[in-house]
Amino acid sequence: MAEMNDPDLAGAELSDRERKVLEAVVRTYVDTAEPAGSRTVSRAEGMGVSAATVRNTMSDLEEKGYLFHPHASAGRVPTDLAYRFFVDRLMEPMKLTDHDRTSLERELDLAGSSAMERLVRHATRALSLLTNELGVAVAPRLDEAILERLEFIQVSTSKVVLVASIRGGVVRTVYVDLPVQVPQETLITVTLALNERLAGLSLPEIRRTLPERLRDSHDGTVGAAEFLNIFMQSGPELFDLHDLDSTKIHLGHASVLAAQPEFESGDRLKSLIALTESRDLLAQTVGSREHRGRLMITIGGENDTSELADFTLVTAEYRAGDLSGVIGVIGPTRMPYEKIVTIVDYTSTLVTRMLQP
Repeated sequence: MAEMNDPDLAGAELSDRERKVLEAVVRTYVDTAEPAGSRTVSRAEGMGVSAATVRNTMSDLEEKGYLFHPHASAGRVPTDLAYRFFVDRLMEPMKLTDHDRTSLERELDLAGSSAMERLVRHATRALSLLTNELGVAVAPRLDEAILERLEFIQVSTSKVVLVASIRGGVVRTVYVDLPVQVPQETLITVTLALNERLAGLSLPEIRRTLPERLRDSHDGTVGAAEFLNIFMQSGPELFDLHDLDSTKIHLGHASVLAAQPEFESGDRLKSLIALTESRDLLAQTVGSREHRGRLMITIGGENDTSELADFTLVTAEYRAGDLSGVIGVIGPTRMPYEKIVTIVDYTSTLVTRMLQP
């Protein structure tokens, strides 16, 4: 998958005129969703050549794979390669407007900064509304997360809820069935002992060393030994939270994406609906992206799965302490990239800022 601003990508062989014509075609098609004709392109700012010259240049660009000629149309449409060239060599990210900045900050303020999942849900919703694309985000991977504290809440004489707080604001709850009655004071005592021995450790380390760390950890309180035995037997499963997050994906409003011209036909709309229902696929695709501190853009066929061959993904990383997640948008390849990258970048920065301890 290609990243933005990769100096080794194709396109360096284009002449100045070809670059200008390609940029004009991309901008025209993004703005109108209609194939760009030579007469329209020749009137673009700074073009300075005739429609006939533009027509010849567009033919050259088509031969090189940057444009294609839709059936029964005199105009040209950009290919994935054209969008890649535009993103890497031509576009200038727009300055975030005061309206967009205020809208984002207001939406995230409604979520509050203490609950990560609520904050990320609000952020994906705001992204959909501001970009007219599908906001998308995945929760942080928990495979190396640090346990902050444990708490047991008794819901009946035979059932308790284990609440595991992970450093960075993630909270997970698991129900535990008890074959024996455990007094409330025993739960308090055991909770103190568990936090003393487990808090501050990574989840993999807890799974590996749980029995050893909890050996001789009770003081003879009624039911403590039995409860700890149950906890140690189920501990590796309780602290294996990776699977719980493998399908944890947040989506914004798909309706704003469905309103775009690309999805006017029934088949394209069906493909969009199918994509939004493929939560496992989206979670895997978005969650596995490696940003290395940079915004990441994958266009059409650059995506690893055929279901995304007609879509562009623009994503960035957000952080919560030691944890990192991914947030961004999915939309058709005909996308206002200069606006989108600015909004996604600012959203990830804002989410990270609000999740700082």
